[in-house]
Amino acid sequence: MTVEELKSAVLALDAEQKKAFMLETLSPLAKDVIKDPGFLMQLFPVFLGILKESGMDLQQLLQFATMMGNGDTAKADG
Repeated sequence: MTVEELKSAVLALDAEQKKAFMLETLSPLAKDVIKDPGFLMQLFPVFLGILKESGMDLQQLLQFATMMGNGDTAKADG
């Protein structure tokens, strides 16, 4: 299956299926590609664009990221 075929199939999913697909596949996909720092620099603006389009305040995002980071630290310490 080509990238275009995969893209077409995923875009044809309904909203709930797209959510499930993203939640179930993003982490496993990222494990391979995050090893390339250049790719991360390509991906970051995409995520920022998604957040901007969603209307999420970047300050809220930073607060959320801080909370998530503190939770990870607490788990590592405990």
